[in-house]
Amino acid sequence: MLQLKGLGTALITPFLPSGAVDYDGLKRLLDIQLQGGVDYIVVLGTTGEAATMTEQEKKDVRQFIVRYVSGRLPLVLGFGGNNTAQVVADLNANKEELQRDFAAILSVCPFYNKPSQEGLYQHFTAIADSSPIPVILYNVPGRTGVNLLPETVMRIFADKSDKIMGIKEASGNMDQIKHLIDLVKVRPLSDGRFLLVISGDDGIAADVMMAGGAGLISVAANAWPKELSQIVRKQDVLLQNRFENMVRLLFKEGNPSGIKTVLSQRGVIHNVLRLPLVPNSKEVQAEIRSCVCD
Repeated sequence: MLQLKGLGTALITPFLPSGAVDYDGLKRLLDIQLQGGVDYIVVLGTTGEAATMTEQEKKDVRQFIVRYVSGRLPLVLGFGGNNTAQVVADLNANKEELQRDFAAILSVCPFYNKPSQEGLYQHFTAIADSSPIPVILYNVPGRTGVNLLPETVMRIFADKSDKIMGIKEASGNMDQIKHLIDLVKVRPLSDGRFLLVISGDDGIAADVMMAGGAGLISVAANAWPKELSQIVRKQDVLLQNRFENMVRLLFKEGNPSGIKTVLSQRGVIHNVLRLPLVPNSKEVQAEIRSCVCD
């Protein structure tokens, strides 16, 4: 099982003013990642606006990325949902492609349904049983309305350690993250592997690394891969603090509105999102421009 440590970029999906996928912009964005020192790329996650794309669009985008990256970096595919049976069916229908092209899937907690911890356990064990490749759990209570607790994470890992690689922890709760890392440290597998605890928040990445975390899946790395890589590899709190205001602005009116503002101001992509998401207000765009110049 490939261990995905270090910096992963939660890749945006560029769109043309017409609303279609912007493949030229996607090439430019991928070049930034390939040249920027990231360790892997997360395709079609929350930041990639996968929820607003058709199945054909998602298939075309992931195949384009696979061809363009051509094995130069590992790829992780966003693959989750709040209908367990449908996620399992989709995994079974795409086994060959997943095994051929991706190092792991990133699977978010079921949203809207608000399952219990037992429901979360059964959901993720079903996914682990069906996935042909390793699984990274994704806990983001601010979006899903449910919090995957450390004890449930370790229960899933204990029962499905052959498939569960790690967790992207985006609760923003350092006490919870440290508690999970402490549980991980005392429960290695017989082959010496540990569950990877990956920060899902740019603003606390160095803190998570110093506590024993395995890396960061980053939104900001779309634009600043070298800087975020340094924060992760060197646990550079001073550099992280320099990015504090920018990270705040990136998420001020939702994600990926902020990072798309930055990339559009740099000429990498058009500033286009799909409803119900919209571009940043003129006021926030001006704040971002000023912050970048600073």
